[in-house]
Amino acid sequence: MAPEPAIGGTGEEAEVLTVWRKSLLFNCDGFTVFDAKGNLAFRVDCYGSSWRRRAEVVLMDVAGKPLLTVRRRRISLSEQWVIYDGDATEPEPTPRRGAEAKPLLSVRRHASLVRASSNKKKALAHVTTLGSAVSSSSASYVVEGSYGRRACAVRDAGGDAVVAEVRRKEFVGDDVFRLVAHPGRLGAPLAMGLVIALDEMFTGTSSARSLLRRTWSA
Repeated sequence: MAPEPAIGGTGEEAEVLTVWRKSLLFNCDGFTVFDAKGNLAFRVDCYGSSWRRRAEVVLMDVAGKPLLTVRRRRISLSEQWVIYDGDATEPEPTPRRGAEAKPLLSVRRHASLVRASSNKKKALAHVTTLGSAVSSSSASYVVEGSYGRRACAVRDAGGDAVVAEVRRKEFVGDDVFRLVAHPGRLGAPLAMGLVIALDEMFTGTSSARSLLRRTWSA
């Protein structure tokens, strides 16, 4: 099989993952993610008995170590999904736990009263880098395309370089798809964090059950 072409014209080889919207554990919802060699890369396991109380989804490595936490926040009439470094399953810091986990990205669904022209790709969401000298009103990345059709791309703020893509996998259903990540930009873990946020935005109202509690707010 030929190697995946580089993304964004950087000359670096892309990392290709296969994402299965299913946990390997019994009575769990979540994701199972495999690398290009078919080895387990990441996992998300949300136990069915406790999913209604969950306000976060944790992305773990093969050994079960938390890599990222995706948390839903309600701000005024809108919602955003904040991606934290490591385990941020407690909403507030405690004396034993120490400082609150570091927020990395904020993802908000695109809202526009103006219909995009047919020659422009549909904007799905805007991603803002947190904890840096980036204006809160300017998105660091934009997600374009259709997540429901498993055909969307994450571009930089200038709209040129593609840093990650969700691609349909041939001859399988929507629950199995490809995630292509540029190792020098977002990287595979953050790209998977964005997939979890997009899944919450565009799958929670369908027949598939949302992993997060729909009414939780900060």
